[in-house]
Amino acid sequence: MTESLRPSGEYGSPAPVNPEWPPPPAYAPPRQPAPAFAQEPAQEPAQEPAPAFAQEPVPQPAKKKRTRGPAALLAAVAIVAAAVGGGTAYGVQELTGSDTVAADSTSTTVVPSSQKGTVSGVAKAVTPSIVEINATSNAGSSTGSGVIITSDGEIVTNNHVVSGASSIEVRTSDGTTYEAETVGTDSSKDLALIKLRDASGLRAATLGDSDGVRVGDQVVAIGSPEGLTSTVTSGIVSALDRDVTVSTDEGESQQQRQQGGGWPFEYGGQEFNGDTGGSTTTYQAIQTDASLNPGNSGGALIDMNGDIIGINSAMYSSSGSGSSSADAGSVGLGFAIPVDTVKSDLPALRSGSTT
Repeated sequence: MTESLRPSGEYGSPAPVNPEWPPPPAYAPPRQPAPAFAQEPAQEPAQEPAPAFAQEPVPQPAKKKRTRGPAALLAAVAIVAAAVGGGTAYGVQELTGSDTVAADSTSTTVVPSSQKGTVSGVAKAVTPSIVEINATSNAGSSTGSGVIITSDGEIVTNNHVVSGASSIEVRTSDGTTYEAETVGTDSSKDLALIKLRDASGLRAATLGDSDGVRVGDQVVAIGSPEGLTSTVTSGIVSALDRDVTVSTDEGESQQQRQQGGGWPFEYGGQEFNGDTGGSTTTYQAIQTDASLNPGNSGGALIDMNGDIIGINSAMYSSSGSGSSSADAGSVGLGFAIPVDTVKSDLPALRSGSTT
């Protein structure tokens, strides 16, 4: 049986102890050292590192910032790309997964990313910006094409399409017809600017950069050959800087309307599609094998991004004076006025110049 040990003098006689143990004191041991142990928690030097462990969660916001890093980077890239605009907008499109990108103030025509580089994608995007032009004069009537460049109905076409016309009717790709009037002409460049009456909300084309065009580039032509509205053909750029000479004589233009033939022009000292007459002008043209026929004049030559790179203006046909109409038609020799020439001439055309 286990017994408790009591000190002598308190509760009776001392209990027997093991001889190997030291004898118990005759009185209660002093308790003075106890305050030293009681004061140790007040100093707590060893517990000072504890707040450091308690403060370790403080750096956690840095970890949260790192987790948000990719999203913030994506937003930053998108903002920078959107600010740059133009070609960079396609990069924003790919980052956001959007199929279309809003174009600049001069155009709303965009080829969807899923159809970029395809003839069908270019045709779908640009056809609404191409019109058929029917010009009437005392000598008869003719059909040509034009390119919408503003949403309220400014249209670029060839001078020879509207030269001498007493009335002009324009039909858009959706079949809507408008009356139009000539704003300005430049016979030296075979360009003209006409304006639709009471038009709004039209889809304007993007005027590109013909200086960047290279031989072998794939192109699309859209126009109204022989009155067949919104006809699409395709080919490549066959050559650049071809010196094409065309007539500036209004009488020649009217004669061609009556005959229904291709626009006469000269190249390399030879005349094609009839006599160019005594009054001519020469410009450096883009040559293409995309099929062009009478009625394509004034229409668009387009790159695979959907940008206008030229205004179709002349085509070689095997039909000449004395040839039957059955011989008429494109043989893959077409010519277009570079769009950089068009852009440089626009201010004068808009001012009403009739050179």
